[in-house]
This record gives sequence, C-alpha cells and structure tokens, in this order.
Amino acid sequence: MTSTINTSSAATVAQRLAQVIVSATPEQDALGKQVGQRLLMDVAGICLAARHETYVKAALASLDQDGPCTVIGFGQRCGVEGAAFVNGIAAHGEDFDDTYEGGPVHAGAVVVPALLAAAQRHGLSGEMLLRGIAIGVEVTCRLCSVAPMKVHKAGFHPTAIFGVFGAVAGLGAALRLTQPQIVNALGIAGSMAGGIIEYLADGSWTKRMHPGWAAQSAYRAVRLAQNGFKGPATVFEGKHGVFHGFANTSDGDFEAMLSGFGQTWVWTSIAFKPYACGTMAHPFIDCARAFRAKGIPLDLIKSIECNTAEGIVHRLWEPLALKQSPPNAYAAKFSIPYAIAAGLTFDDAGLGEYAEAVVQRADLRALAAKVSYIVDPANPYPKQFTGHLRITLHNGEVHEHKQGFFKGGVDHPMSDADLQQKFLANCRYGQVSDAQAQTLLQQLGAVFGADAVDLSALTLG
Repeated sequence: MTSTINTSSAATVAQRLAQVIVSATPEQDALGKQVGQRLLMDVAGICLAARHETYVKAALASLDQDGPCTVIGFGQRCGVEGAAFVNGIAAHGEDFDDTYEGGPVHAGAVVVPALLAAAQRHGLSGEMLLRGIAIGVEVTCRLCSVAPMKVHKAGFHPTAIFGVFGAVAGLGAALRLTQPQIVNALGIAGSMAGGIIEYLADGSWTKRMHPGWAAQSAYRAVRLAQNGFKGPATVFEGKHGVFHGFANTSDGDFEAMLSGFGQTWVWTSIAFKPYACGTMAHPFIDCARAFRAKGIPLDLIKSIECNTAEGIVHRLWEPLALKQSPPNAYAAKFSIPYAIAAGLTFDDAGLGEYAEAVVQRADLRALAAKVSYIVDPANPYPKQFTGHLRITLHNGEVHEHKQGFFKGGVDHPMSDADLQQKFLANCRYGQVSDAQAQTLLQQLGAVFGADAVDLSALTLG
C-alpha cells in the first residue's frame, strides 16, 4: 500500500508526515526487510562489542529502574526508557554504526533501540517492529534534506536533533497512534531534541549519549501524546520551530523532505561502516591503504596534503594541531589526520586501531603531524563522501590517491557476508564466543517473522 501526502497549504509539516505514517506499509517491501535485517544485526553486534566499555557501564549504572526490556549484552533488564537509553549509547559509542549519505545522520542508533524496547514492552510482532524501524529511519534521513549541513554548522549533532523525531515516527507507526497523536508527539519531541558538538574540543563522551537520549525521549513523547498531552503542530516550520532553533534558518526546503514520502523509500540506501570512526574519514582511510599497498616505507614520507570538503573542516580537521595529536581515543575517531595514519600503519581502522594505547603511539602521532588539508570548493559533500591524498616523499616523488565514494555506501555497499563478518568480529571484541555469536545470528534472523519480539538471546551475563 502506498500513501500520498495532502499538499494543502493549510496542513503543517507534522500533519502531512503523520497522514502518511498512519497508513504506510514499508514492512511489505522485500528490500526493506533485507535492509532491516542488516540494520538489526549491525546494531546488535556493535552493542555487544561495547558492552564492557566504561561509558556503557556508566550509563547502565545511572539508571534506577526495572522492567521487561533487554539491555543488549547484560543480564539486567530495564523499562523502555532505560533500555533505549543504554542501547542507544552502546550502538553509537564506537562510531561504528550506520550512516546516511546526504546527512550524515546515524538513524539506526536511535530508532532501533527505541523500537526494540517498545516492542518488548507492548508485545509487538516482528512485522510491526520492522514497520516502525523503516518509518523511523526514513523520517530521520529525510529531515537531513531540509537544511543540509546547517544543523552541524550551528553547533548541533543532527543525530541528536533529527533522531528523536524519527524515533517518534517509528514508534507512532508501530504502536498504531492516530494521526493527531503522532502530530502531538512530534510537537512534544521538539522540546526534547538537543545535543551540542562541543565534545569535539576534548574527546568527551556526550556524543555517545545523544542517540540514547533521543531514543528514550521519543518514547516519552509518544506516551505523553497517547494520553492527551499537546505539542505544537508547527514544530518543524514554525517561527520558533526546530529549524529556527537548531539550524538558524527559516528557509528550510520541506518539500525536499516530504516529496515521495510513503511512495519512495530512501531508508533502504543507508550505509554500513567498515571503519570505527567518523564517516567522512573513511574514503581518506581507503586512500591511505591504497598507498600502503605499494610497499613504500612510511619513514620516506615528507608530507601528506588532502583536498577536502569545507563542510567537514570544523569537525574533522580543525583545530589542526589537535587533530594531529588527539588527546584520547575517542577524539581520534573524529580526526582525519589520525585516520590516515592508522590506515597507512595498520591497513585498517577498526575497534583495535582506536584503542587508547594505540592512539598514543609516537609513530602514529608523528605520521599524523605530516597531514594537512586544502578546501576544495567543488567538493560534492554532503551528497557524496570523498577522499584524497597527495603524498610527497623526501626524494621529491609524489603519489596521489583519490576516491569519490564511501565504501559501505549505496554505490559500494558492504555485502551480507561482510556484515556478518563484522558482527562476528564485534562479538569477539565484546568477549562473546563464536558459537554463541552464530546462535545469535540465527535468532536475530527470525525476529521480523515472530508473532512477538523476543530478545532474550541478547541478554548475556
């Protein structure tokens, strides 16, 4: 079944979204089911990889609640908000989760934890879980087209801002809210959205918290709306709405977001990461690995100059001295100089390459210090993620490597086998045995066909 949007000028953006959400059936799409399965496996694997990390344990210890919902990788169970909070943090904490070219935004780390917890609390079928995930990720991704790059430039994290609305949309679809209830829930969520990017200054952990906060907030907004609480219907386009507050603009292109909603699904183009760091660093890592394959000793390198997009400079390049010498492992995940050094040194940039002891190595820092950048005004970001290295050796020889795509993205996707290997590697990192991981794979593969969602297999001691 496809839905069409009422384009009447009297209808608000939230009302037009809600009109489609109540009747859309993305769970009937075969490609959607495949992507949903990939997303569920990826989120679960990353949560398992992070289950022994201090920030995840701190998040779980901060809660004082019991409930029926699984905290992935733990024996403890929580209420919906608590499980969504911790699982959202774990899913995003290593920056290894899905992304969306055209954002970037990490929809899965918000939407999947919110829907999994709600599915357990409300006894939802696997089909309704898939419906909610599809619509939630779809709305999150579509919001990126309203005012591209402006949320980041204003100092906010798009995942934190857009994710809460996407999760509201997904929860509203899965829990069968009425159109007015969804409008109210979206309006309420506008006062729950938030997440600044000041973590870039010192590698502190608040970015990790953003998806969990958005996931729990979305459920609270939905429950408020179900019980009659009112939110502004003009939450998106209003004079004091979301894009005024978080993008410093009143000129958002809402038709770009709404066009084709319910008929054309963009969520099936989400990208899965092969490297555990900021998305826009990935093509640079691939370029570094291409140079490494030549077998030229790294001590022969004099300088590395990169053409880059202006839109990522403030997050991944500046202050350059800080990015060349990140203060800790988490800060290194948002440093292109470090990412290049890792790719050159290890031929990879996975979880192990971002361990604290590794990031502090003198040889990596010396190599990262040789990296600089030039802004390319013709760079196609955010529609396309690109990489470029111009490596000059001490003898004057120059080697140039370019990549016009993000490996793992829509044009060069990871295969099902690649993602299964990533899942298994993440399980090993989280000290889950290979035998147990294989069992989990089988059980995760059956979730969307279940009459009632059962996540007990993900409850580990």
